[in-house]
Formats: sequence, C-alpha cells, structure tokens
Amino acid sequence: MTPDERRQLLRRAFDAGVAAAHPAVCIPAHLPAPPKGRVIVLAAGKGGGACAEIAEKVYREQYGLGPDRLIGLAVTRHGHARPTEWIKVIEAGHPVPDAAGLQGAADTIALAEQAGPDDLVVALITGGGSANWVAPAAGLDLAVKQGTTKALLRSGAPIDAINTVRKHLSRIKGGRLARAAYPAKVVTLAISDVPRDDPSVIASGPTVPDASTLADARAALERYKVTPHPDVARALSDPANESPKPGDAAFEHASFTVVSRPADALAAAIKTLEDAGVEVRVVGADLEGEAREVAAEHAAIARGLEALARPVALISGGELTVTIRGQNGRGGPNQEYALALAHALRGVSGWAALAGDTDGADGGGGSPEDPAGAVVDPGTLERADAKGLDTAHFLAENDSTGFFEQTGDGLYTGPTCTNVNDLRILLVDSV
Repeated sequence: MTPDERRQLLRRAFDAGVAAAHPAVCIPAHLPAPPKGRVIVLAAGKGGGACAEIAEKVYREQYGLGPDRLIGLAVTRHGHARPTEWIKVIEAGHPVPDAAGLQGAADTIALAEQAGPDDLVVALITGGGSANWVAPAAGLDLAVKQGTTKALLRSGAPIDAINTVRKHLSRIKGGRLARAAYPAKVVTLAISDVPRDDPSVIASGPTVPDASTLADARAALERYKVTPHPDVARALSDPANESPKPGDAAFEHASFTVVSRPADALAAAIKTLEDAGVEVRVVGADLEGEAREVAAEHAAIARGLEALARPVALISGGELTVTIRGQNGRGGPNQEYALALAHALRGVSGWAALAGDTDGADGGGGSPEDPAGAVVDPGTLERADAKGLDTAHFLAENDSTGFFEQTGDGLYTGPTCTNVNDLRILLVDSV
C-alpha cells in the first residue's frame, strides 16, 4: 500500500467504528412504549443531544405523542446539540463542568422529581454525562468542584477513580437521579464509553446503585496525590453524601441497558480492515494505562513482526491516560499515544497508525474544533525533521496537539454525537 492508501484505510475503519455506535443505530429498538402518563426524557453526555433527537422522533412518529405527554431535557457538550422541538437541548462544559451544566443538572433533577407513578422516565446516558450533569453536594460551589476535576485529570487518574470522587460530591450521580424520580419507572439506555461497560461508571451511574463509598473517594484522591479543597474534604467525610446502595428503594422500578459499547465500534472497524485484506490482531479491547507506555509496547510488537504475507493491523480499544508534567502543553491520550508511537518507530518503514476518540474530541479546550486524535506514519517524522521539531521535547511537554498542528497530522472529525471510547489502529504492511 502507498502511504495515502494506508491513511485512507485507517480513516474508513475509524469512521465505521463511530457509525456503528451512533444513537440513530442503537437507541430506537430499545425505547419502551409510553405509559398511561407522560414520557420524560432526560439525556446527558456527548451523545445526549442526538439521543434526545432520536427519542423525540420515535415517540412522535411511532407513538403519536404530543407535547402534553412528551417532555424532557438533554445536556450535551458545547457544539454537540441537535435540533429538537419538545425536548430541550442545552450545551455545557466538558471535561470541566460549567455554569450551563450546573443549571442543566438542576433542571434535570426538577423534571425527575415531577415524575409520578404513571409516568416513565427515559434516561439516555452517554460518555461525558459526568461533566454535563454537575450538581455539587450541599456546601460545595462549582469552582471548587471544577478545581477537583482539573486536578484529577492532570494526575493521570483513570475514569473510574475520577467518577468515584464525582459521585460523592454530587446530588445527581451515583444513583441519585433514580432516587429523585422514584416512584416513577426509570428506564436507562446507555452508550458505554468505559472499559468493561460498568453501569456505575458510565456518566458516574446516575440511575444505578453505587457500590463505591466515601472512603473509596478519599482513597482515590490520596492515591493520585490530589490535595482536596477543605470543602471537598468536608463533603467526603459527611455521611449525608453517601450514595444509595444496592437494595435501595430508589431502584425498585429502575432498569438499565447498554445499547452500544466500545466492542461494537471495535467490531465494525475490524470488519472494515478484514474486508480490505488485512489480518487483524486485537491487542486489547479495554486497555488502560499511560498513553506513551502503551505506545512503546505496540511499537515493540510492530518491530517484532516477521515477514508478512499480508498487511497486519494491531487494534485496541479502552481509554488511556496522560500524567501531565509539562507546563503549557496541549493534547489528549490519543495524540500522546500517536506521538509516542511515531517516536518509537523512527527508522521503520511501511506503517501507519490512527488513534482517535470516537466522540470527536481528544483533550482540547471544549471546542467543537478540537482534534479527535492523530494519524501518523514515517512521513510524520520526515515533516517534523524538516521543521526542526524534536518528538522527545514535545512528549516531555505533553504538547502533542502543538506537534501535530505543525506536521498536519491531526485527526479532525467534529462532533460525532456518540462516545464509545477510543480506537487505536497500527497498520503494518512491510517489515
């Protein structure tokens, strides 16, 4: 294959993975029939706007519901809104919560509390919901919670540790939305963006029991060396902020279904590669760990490949992390992985790799124009060398976005309106 052919195949595989997880594909078949009362749609996350759009379309066209029986609110990331008529959609901050998310969460809780025994609450949850539904526990203000989120993100903590803390500083996460809606029936449909598809981790589990404890949240801060603000320390020592556990009455009429998961995106990408005659080797469906370390491991596998009868693709899913040590760097785990991979494969020919977040944003400042990741190959290093760019320096500064802006290798998709974690593909067709 030529370099362009490799890159084009990688992009087709990535796009196939994203398309397989779009709400239009996975939501309609799982929407329950309306009850005697109202359908109250509550959506959140990067796919929240698209989920609301699809749900409204189904309930209007298939069941003939009007605005007297169909209401709701979706809170999604800035730039991810979709057109709806009766279900309100607002945009809010991600990954750091903002005032719009604060108001959106308050309004979501209020709608849930309005639900009666004859109503149905349909919770449509996607990755990003933790930041979009922000309702600080009593005595906490938004700035303090933002500071805690930023510190955890910089620490390299995995998403489950971050969400453990979030759940115990919240009035909506960790099963509290289901508690607000009780005694109404609550049906949750989730698009998973977390390893192993744990319902209590997806968007911090607002409608499911939470097995984690206040002690676990305190331990997470200690483990990742995050010194809590005094108000956070107080909140995490207050028994009133313990989350509802399995067996709580709040979940008596609640159900939870994962309608799309990272494995679905992985399968669609694999099919695209195999249809193109590529041998696919899955090197981890739910990978976690430091992005640069995983990149070094994958580079070592690629270097160890023997003579190939046909192209080989090493594919992986999961969510990697970046421990930030640089001062002014920009980038997310997919871009850092791609930069570290290119650095480790210097001198090797006949390869190309794509690393991207299926939601269309890898790090960044919360803009719809943020990069989704990067596509790299030997040409990346050639362009870097011509510009005098040192890959080791950019890695040390955690400035993968700055590097790829200069080499032109950033992956830009715009909002995809879904989120099933990351896809990484390393394609090798000669050794």
